[in-house]
Amino acid sequence: MSPKPVAGAEVQRILAIVPWIVANPGASKEEIATRFGMTLEQLDEDLLLVLMIGVPPYSPGDYLDVVDDGEFVTIRLADQFSRPLRLTPAEGLALLAAGRTLLAVPGSDPAGPLATALTKLEGALDLPNVVVEVGEPTYLAAVRDAAARGERVEIDYWSAGRDDLTTRRIDPALAFFAMGEWYVSAYCHRAHGERMFRVDRIRALRATGEQFEMAPTDEIAEVFTPAADDPRVTLELDASAAWVADAYPAESVTTRSDGTLEVELAISEPAWLERLLVRLGPEARVLQPESARTAGADAARRVLARYRRPSASAPSRRR
Repeated sequence: MSPKPVAGAEVQRILAIVPWIVANPGASKEEIATRFGMTLEQLDEDLLLVLMIGVPPYSPGDYLDVVDDGEFVTIRLADQFSRPLRLTPAEGLALLAAGRTLLAVPGSDPAGPLATALTKLEGALDLPNVVVEVGEPTYLAAVRDAAARGERVEIDYWSAGRDDLTTRRIDPALAFFAMGEWYVSAYCHRAHGERMFRVDRIRALRATGEQFEMAPTDEIAEVFTPAADDPRVTLELDASAAWVADAYPAESVTTRSDGTLEVELAISEPAWLERLLVRLGPEARVLQPESARTAGADAARRVLARYRRPSASAPSRRR
């Protein structure tokens, strides 16, 4: 059984941390952890992964060099990383888009080495009519402002898992970018607990005029933390659907010799599983539990039935 893959949010954070430490040699671990919204333990784990970054033929001089004395950190790039790259226009544009996304990671320096390199890359591509930007949801600025001021807000929020629109009062703590989306961690007064909200699913936001006591934010919360009693589902995936193991927090992943995968996921809402299975179609099969084996097909039949149902308001056709 293969280990759980590194989450997209962790990869993004590491890619943002490395150029900052390279540009600021000897930075303290405390400063780095605070800047990127993480714990010291998370930083140590990330630095261990950085030690494994290298290029072929993977000899000792082909890896990033991390100097860590327990309090201060310096990262030195291997010689290979300092050599000019020869990119095709398509590769350059893809790199530019990915770099713009990394600048959205909390702690990234908008005027640092990454931003400078992207500006040079954009000029080298010579595409004056193309602008690469990371889109921001409508209420992202308002959520950030409320979090910075410690202001409670009321939101109308659409839950994809339940396909339901609810009104909630929340105390926003931190807005962050992960797995291609913007999220905000907040205390939800409707649920009486900490919750994670996707900012693009906020349909309306209103000020309440109320303040809340801001707690220190030590780290970015996980986008989804399953409860112990959440049902688990085991899927068999074709190789073409391997992205599921990276896009969602899989609890276990087994890659078989024929290229198929066996993935275990925690499911908080049946509707979420149904949408995933409909999206995957024949690329996925439910192995366990048996009660969910027809969930995707049943959901697809319900959708088709709606399209086939004649509208009551539609005029009848006469020959």
